[in-house]
Amino acid sequence: MYTKQALHELGVRPDTLSALQKRQLDEQGFFIVENVLSKADCKLMCDEFERIHAAEADRGGHEVHVEPGARRISNIFNKTTAFDKCLWIPEVLAASAYLLGEIKAHGANLRDPVKGYGHQDLHVDVPKKFPGDWWVVNSMLMFDDMTLDNGPTRVVPGSHHWAPINVPYVNIGDWEPQPLTPEEEAKIPKDLSAPYPGEVLVEAPAGSAIICNSSMWHAGTLKKTDAHRRMLHLTYTRRDLPQQLVQLDHLTPELYNRMSPTKRYLMEIEPPKAGDGILRQPKKDHKGWWN
Repeated sequence: MYTKQALHELGVRPDTLSALQKRQLDEQGFFIVENVLSKADCKLMCDEFERIHAAEADRGGHEVHVEPGARRISNIFNKTTAFDKCLWIPEVLAASAYLLGEIKAHGANLRDPVKGYGHQDLHVDVPKKFPGDWWVVNSMLMFDDMTLDNGPTRVVPGSHHWAPINVPYVNIGDWEPQPLTPEEEAKIPKDLSAPYPGEVLVEAPAGSAIICNSSMWHAGTLKKTDAHRRMLHLTYTRRDLPQQLVQLDHLTPELYNRMSPTKRYLMEIEPPKAGDGILRQPKKDHKGWWN
């Protein structure tokens, strides 16, 4: 099995992404696709979010990161079938393969910031060793509207081509920062929490996918209302890099049995066999977080 074969079997075709979407991903670092989830999908996923969060409460997200000021849930595919559809959205798979080549699932974290929280410093989720060395694609799948009042993500279009900034420790891997040129230094703000010239506050209706190059500078913003902003951060990475949540470490028979061989390949939930490739880098302990 290989990625192109797997995506073909899942109905992803060369024309799944339009020329405009590819150009937006290349030049801006992100694009938005509406209606990848139906209203019924969003209701089901919101209901499951609330059910699981009621059970886990302050422990929510503990498999990856417990975040003060946000309701989080991780390891979702072993807890419910409700979010399975999110794994196989054609545009998400196509964009991930377009940027990364050979891909696998990386992480899947439900998140809903709390009023009065959510503002973050500008950061990138992952670094790069050279121009075009992309590591992760992040798709924000919206179950509620993302508005200017409920803590929209702010992005700096085109910044994925700039030097990485404020990389969380857990995602550094085998990357080492290189000396910056004067031009690169000039782009880095003194205050990473302040608005950045040219930044965009992303708005998107429920059912949308905001598909991003994870090397783009971005951050959360302050949530000003009590309105829910429930979403799934679904990430794919290259097959030579570690998963954020190692699926084999949490795998249940129920998850394994309901996935086809193609889907098991993309989730990397088949036990490794002799002769399989090895990771380019080990997974670091969690001393930081992202999403």
